[in-house]
Formats: sequence, structure tokens, C-alpha cells
Amino acid sequence: MILADGIWHQVFAFDHYGELLALVRNSLIAGAALGLVGGLAGVFVILRDLPFAVHGISELSFAGASAALLLGTNIVAGSIVGSLLAAGAIGALGTRARDRNSAIGILMPFGLGLGVLFLALYKGRAANKFGLLTGQIVAVDTPQTAWLLGTSALVLAALVVLWRPLTFASADPDVAAARGVPVRGLSFAFMIVLGLAVALSVQVVGALLVLTLVVTPAAAAGRVTASPVLLPLLSVVFAVASIEGGILLALGSSVPISPYVTTISFGIYAICRLAGTFRARHWGARTVTAQPA
Repeated sequence: MILADGIWHQVFAFDHYGELLALVRNSLIAGAALGLVGGLAGVFVILRDLPFAVHGISELSFAGASAALLLGTNIVAGSIVGSLLAAGAIGALGTRARDRNSAIGILMPFGLGLGVLFLALYKGRAANKFGLLTGQIVAVDTPQTAWLLGTSALVLAALVVLWRPLTFASADPDVAAARGVPVRGLSFAFMIVLGLAVALSVQVVGALLVLTLVVTPAAAAGRVTASPVLLPLLSVVFAVASIEGGILLALGSSVPISPYVTTISFGIYAICRLAGTFRARHWGARTVTAQPA
């Protein structure tokens, strides 16, 4: 019983919570921005069936962040460079799923191996190493916040420009190409945008669990609506709720933020899946189900 109480206190501790809350102002601001980015980008990840690509990009993002940590440079910048290299390589392959998945399968272990090498050479605090894998947004400082917000603004601006043609190309690439939409160019452009979004999300939940921000919220929204307006809106709401809730729960505990974010995100998905199944059985309502069952 004493052991159980000790574990519970490590996971959920709210002593001096009000004082600690003032320390995470930057984290809450950055979390809201990243939820917006991840929620919107995730819509196209689901529509274009790219969850595997997200995971592949995150491994190179981890390698870039690890290299920056070893060299003593900006970790967010290193993460972005790694993500862009992976996204550019994947995007250059176009929309051919077989070639894309093969390339991702090659990039993932390569990126993970590089990241492990860089961390093994790093002699600094162990918490810095662990944070790259599991996230550490509770400790975001002002320079990191500026990087995160600036890159988030860039991603959002790109999504605004690409949204309509990318939606058309994602829904029916053959018809879009026949009407003169540059499908291949859009695919490459979106992969670059996705690379930036993944790099930002790695700062929250780490390289191992990045799918929970870029995939799960959109997948949950797709279970309850097919509306082109409600789908991105709900995806953003779910992503922001997962991040902000994770930050607030992790604040007083000794546990990394990622378990809280992933649990909230999965809980939202489970509820949406049950709601979508119930509605489909009783009212025959259509939902977007591009994600695997």
C-alpha cells in the first residue's frame, strides 16, 4: 500500500501547484501553437495515409537534435534540420507508396542509429538525453519558445496557402492532375511542411511518441465527422487539449510529459471511435476512416 501511494505521488503530485504553474507560461504558449500545427497537419497525414512517414521523419529529427546537443548548438534548429532532410528525401519520391515506404524503412534505423551514437558521445546531463526521446516541454525556455513560435507561424502560413489545392490532390490525385494541379509538387511541399511540424512535435513528446500529436487527434476527429470544416477544427481542439492537459498534469510530478499527452490523446481517440461506431450503427452517419481499423 505504501509502495502504491509512493508511485501515485510520483505520477500525480499537486503540492505547491500554484507556484509551479507560473513557471510553465512559455510551455503553455508553445503547446497551444504546436497543437494548432499538429492538428492541422495531421488532417493531411490521415487523408494521404502518411503515419509511417511521420515516424520516419521523427527518427531523423531525433538524430538532428542529438547532434545539436552534442555540439552545444540550438536543439530545436538541429531537430528541424534533421526533419527537413528526411522530409525532402521522402517527398522527392512523389506519391508512389511502395518507393516511399521502402525509403522510410531505410531512413528510420539510420536516423535512430545516428541519434544513439550522438547521445552516447554526449557527456552532459542525462535528463537532456532522455528528453529527446520522451519530451521536455515543461522546461522550454524563452529562446526555444521563440524558435517554436516562429516555425509554427511558418508552417501555418504554408498550410493556408496549400490547403485548397492540397485537399483536392489528397482526395483525388488523378482528377487533380488532369485539371492541372501540380500534384507531385504539392506532395513535396507538404512533406517539407510535415517535416517542420514533426520537428516541433518532437519537442513536446519526444521522437518515440510523435505520432500522438500529428496523427491521433486527426484520426479521432475523422471518427466523428467528415465535414471539411469540423474535421480540422476538432483535430486542433483534440491536439491542443492533449498538449495543454499533459503539461498541467506533468507539472507537479517526476514523470516525463509524454505519458500524460499520449494517454489523453488516446483517451480522446477511444471516445471518438466509440461515438462514431454508435452513430454509424444507429443513424448510418458517414465518418472519415482513412486510418487503419
